[in-house]
Amino acid sequence: MAAWTTDDIPPQQGRTVVVTGANSGLGLATTRALVDAGARVLMAVRDVEAGGRVAAELGGAVTVGRLDLADLTSVREFAAGVDHPVDVLVNNAGLMGIPKARTADGFEMQLGVNYLGHFALTGLLLDRITDRVVTLSSGLHRLGRIRLDDLNYDSGRYERWTAYGQSKLACLMFAYELEYRFTGSGSRLRSMAAHPGYAATNLQSRTETVADAVMGVLNKVIAQSGEDGALPTLHAATAPDLPGGMYIGPGGPGEMWGAPVPVGSSAASHDRAVRRRLWDLSEDLTGVPYPV
Repeated sequence: MAAWTTDDIPPQQGRTVVVTGANSGLGLATTRALVDAGARVLMAVRDVEAGGRVAAELGGAVTVGRLDLADLTSVREFAAGVDHPVDVLVNNAGLMGIPKARTADGFEMQLGVNYLGHFALTGLLLDRITDRVVTLSSGLHRLGRIRLDDLNYDSGRYERWTAYGQSKLACLMFAYELEYRFTGSGSRLRSMAAHPGYAATNLQSRTETVADAVMGVLNKVIAQSGEDGALPTLHAATAPDLPGGMYIGPGGPGEMWGAPVPVGSSAASHDRAVRRRLWDLSEDLTGVPYPV
């Protein structure tokens, strides 16, 4: 079977996609490919001025909306402004390996942006989504452990990479649990997860440590492009017959690069008891109850 590429994206005319973090990195590559395929894309971005410049360059049916995933008020305002059906929601935006910080609502920043903000956004948009939700995880979800007793590092030592791993494990568990609930409620909606492998983006330049320089070198030597890194997301978002609950990543060595294929995930990601407790805790923290 030939490797899946953007040439395999079905025509997207008449379809609407919301992409978070759409003005740079993987989000921009995802948005560009969807627009080229004919989709209407709502770019959900923190900086609407920068997003507007990108939208003007892209052409096509592109609109821009302000979304700050580190502020639940902004998440609610964005969701309230979406007054039309959304075929696909792509939960793409994220932070990686940053120093300890807090969101406007007091959440640990990586968990708040990567996971809790998207959990709230998905729940608030769910009555307008008509096809599927795609949530970005990472191969580094395997570093994570869901700290149900201290999810936001309110006590104890903060370690940025285990915090990142927790946030991406939470994203993956959310995608699986959402699909479980869709199926159990008889919904026709689908929930997918994807990860980009090692893709060269600006995500690797925010740790404020020597790791930024190291990853900058690795980006040039071993990383695949942002366009290739976006392929798993695009496959999860557009493949018409893809079953819900799939996790799509690069098929090459170590899932670092290569064409998108279904991939496996850690045993922890399939722990239904923890997934259920994380879900309940997420509803409590965000104040967003789900109808499924």
